[in-house]
Amino acid sequence: MRRLIITAALAAFAIGAPAVAQDTVAITGGRVLTGTSVIENGTVVMRGGRIVSVGTGAAPAGARIVDASGKTVSPGFVAVDSGLGTSEVSSVDGSDDQGNSANTISASFDVSYGLDPWSFTLPVARQGGITRAIVVPSHPGGSGGHNHADDSDFAGVGAGGLQSPGLFAGQASIIHLGQGTEILVKPRVAMVAPFGEAGAGVAGGARGATFTLFKESLAEVRLYARNKAAYDRAGLRDLSLSRADLEALIPVAEGRMPLIVTVNRAADILQVLRLGQEEGVRLILDGAAEGWLVADQIAAANVPVLLNPIMNLPDSFERRAARMENAAGLDAAGVVIAIKGNGGSIHRAKETRYNAGNAVSHGLSYASAIAAITTNPARIFGMAGDFGALAPGAAGDVVIWSGDPLEPLSIATAVFVNGIEQPMETRQTLLARRYMTGGTQASGMPVAYGN
Repeated sequence: MRRLIITAALAAFAIGAPAVAQDTVAITGGRVLTGTSVIENGTVVMRGGRIVSVGTGAAPAGARIVDASGKTVSPGFVAVDSGLGTSEVSSVDGSDDQGNSANTISASFDVSYGLDPWSFTLPVARQGGITRAIVVPSHPGGSGGHNHADDSDFAGVGAGGLQSPGLFAGQASIIHLGQGTEILVKPRVAMVAPFGEAGAGVAGGARGATFTLFKESLAEVRLYARNKAAYDRAGLRDLSLSRADLEALIPVAEGRMPLIVTVNRAADILQVLRLGQEEGVRLILDGAAEGWLVADQIAAANVPVLLNPIMNLPDSFERRAARMENAAGLDAAGVVIAIKGNGGSIHRAKETRYNAGNAVSHGLSYASAIAAITTNPARIFGMAGDFGALAPGAAGDVVIWSGDPLEPLSIATAVFVNGIEQPMETRQTLLARRYMTGGTQASGMPVAYGN
């Protein structure tokens, strides 16, 4: 009987490892990038899934020693604006749980319910040093969590019902990339909404409509929050959002949940900053291709930015001033930045470190580049100290590199997530190994083709 290739791959990623390692592990002799400093010939000690010490001291007695001499040790990297664990093949609907277009489920769409810990994309991302990810719903104009769906696939207001699917794309979650059935770290960490050209398309065709729709939506949310009893007895005027969406937006309206706003044009960024101040909304800018033009205003508003530093082609009117020095300009102004991967940070999430290296080659300091893929993402999403740094109390997410992690030829030689060393196999390496010898049967055909 023929066996499918997928069976062998799944077996290689069999879930059964404990969620947290209890043994003490000491990584010694490496050049340690803590996320905020550099320690030569350092020692990183983990126990119970957490880092217990980082310094130059000797390994504790009884610890498992991992020799990193001549290598670099870093925190696990964080993929932001990612679709990891929610989309296998974006063009195959049944394997893509990252997007939603229902009339009555927009802001309430929660990507955490579609997470797949067996996803083939997770081991590939781990090979690039990714140990955590901020998973966002796909949405019009998205440059990170965006999948292959065309923006026209997302209907606008009035196309099948008021706010269909609505200005809000849904809620983001944080995951870890370690083996195990429970990869969700924290659900509902941010709301997502497109502005700029994409937001205009959803709202009816003009940027002004986007802002009006946003303000009206928050007004409805606040009205609902004050009058839930009246809503229950049908004593409140008709609202354009479903109850589920109204409930999901209450934390945004109250300033407790940040709003990830996809926006690129400098003029749009200024309008969004003003809107956030007027409405009391906590903002995270996504994209900000022209952010360097208004970097001082972004910094003054204390708004962080998720960006792809190699986005330098003016492929639309809202990205006319895109340039490779965007990350450096924002960082110099004091903006907290997080650097994204490519292609939706799913299959190409491992390229996050390459983008950070490109940013360094265009003026961003090395220390800022490392922070932009480790400590800054954790800080932006309210998890500072929990991951993204080699510091006592942080998660035991540690990567050992053959050389500088921002150099493309360097490879990860070991990856720990929550203190557990992860396998370095992927479906791709298994397939390569399986077929490179030409098969194992007398016929020369691979085993899978036997009877």
